[in-house]
Amino acid sequence: MNERLLKVIGFYINLISYFSSKYAAKLAIKLFSIPQKGRLNEEEVQYLSTAIQEDIIHENISIKTYYWKGKKDTILLAHGWESNAYRWKPLIEILKSLGYTIITLDAPAHGDSGGKLFNAILYSECISVIAKKFKANAIIGHSVGGTATIFSQYKTPLESIKKLVSLGAPSDFVDIFKRYEVMMGYNKKVSQAIKQFLLRKYNHLPEYYSAANFSKEIKAKILVIHDKKDRIIPYTDGLKFKKNYETVQFIGTKGFGHGLKNDIVYNHIVDFLNA
Repeated sequence: MNERLLKVIGFYINLISYFSSKYAAKLAIKLFSIPQKGRLNEEEVQYLSTAIQEDIIHENISIKTYYWKGKKDTILLAHGWESNAYRWKPLIEILKSLGYTIITLDAPAHGDSGGKLFNAILYSECISVIAKKFKANAIIGHSVGGTATIFSQYKTPLESIKKLVSLGAPSDFVDIFKRYEVMMGYNKKVSQAIKQFLLRKYNHLPEYYSAANFSKEIKAKILVIHDKKDRIIPYTDGLKFKKNYETVQFIGTKGFGHGLKNDIVYNHIVDFLNA
């Protein structure tokens, strides 16, 4: 959606908040949870057909998984918002050449998975279920996939997971919602109602959901890579992970943007996995 249309929608949700802040918050969260992109095109379907595919059901949602068998450790790849498993193609080819077993998935409402709504908490549950089923040894997540990966290992630690890689990931819900609210132009009534909506649904305010803070409690080794020129998730989010220097290895890059699709980044990942 273009910026002008978003502001118009935000205006009407603000207007609704004066009659029912709960309903306004419900609309705001629903809008926030519906991806506009991320389904597979023909080229992506063709490449992913080289994998063994399996549908795994979680919360009545069919989650598509893709499996390439290797002789070494099993690596699970989790893409970000409005993306799908195909975004990992360059890294998949590198890991395949090194003999790793690879699992990747399409998040709810993305790729070839079912569902219409998406959020990091639901995604973290899907990641945990799939990591457990395939006995993953490491998980690599991009953007909100990185955040959800940290959430999953914090809430449901899996002994098989020894290493986590987070690429350009949001550090916490507070800043995510703050950026969303600014983008939409929501008033204070809507902002407060969103917080109460999350409290009722998940028993926690947004402040609780901090991947940076959760990382302190995770036993697995963690690599965080964030680019200084990231225009989607600010570099300051990456620096919040860096504060946890005892558990997190942080690498700041420059010029690779939010996607971080670059051989230098892939080399850092491979070095971390091989260490």
